[in-house]
Amino acid sequence: MNEVERAIETPDEDEAARDRSEHTADVPEGARHRDGASNDAGPAEPPQDTEQTGPRGPRRIPMLLGVAAVAYVLDLVSKLIVVAYLEHRAPIELIGEWLQFEVVRNRGAAFGIGEALTIVLTAIAVVVIVVIARLARRLYSTPWAVALGLLLGGAFGNLTDRLFRSPGVFQGAVVDFIAPRHFAVFNLADSAIVCGGILIVLLSFRGLDPDGTVHKD
Repeated sequence: MNEVERAIETPDEDEAARDRSEHTADVPEGARHRDGASNDAGPAEPPQDTEQTGPRGPRRIPMLLGVAAVAYVLDLVSKLIVVAYLEHRAPIELIGEWLQFEVVRNRGAAFGIGEALTIVLTAIAVVVIVVIARLARRLYSTPWAVALGLLLGGAFGNLTDRLFRSPGVFQGAVVDFIAPRHFAVFNLADSAIVCGGILIVLLSFRGLDPDGTVHKD
């Protein structure tokens, strides 16, 4: 009985084997190789994204505050000294007539510009400080921290004069004392603001953002 069953089943098995052989012959050799390699290697791993989109390193807020503090203290101390010892006196010549120390009370912006807009300039200084404080939340670039620190220290320096010096709050005159020949009289806060602004322009031309990313054109 078993021999009869094997005799009956054998043709079906042979036919199935022939079908598999014919199917394999229809498939290109390269495809068979890939299928075999895929089966041997197991499931393919998903591609990994190696690009880093987030900023690197800690935020540079301490550096920003440190630069701002140095700029502010230097400006404040220099103004206290020149008011105490040089105001209402003859100018002191440092390099002949080309560079002198001469105390001037300025109700305008840097270098004596806009003397009729004292309150407006005070409001602008406050806005600049607020904007820098907002930028500090995504500040990861050291050069930007230095630039914004110079702006912040200079803005606070002149704002202190406008708040606490005569003739009154928000109308106070800024103390200027650096007097080059054929140029406006200015102070250290003005210098910090100008240097910070120039540095920001240079960083923008280089494509460096405050968060540390660099844009290549």
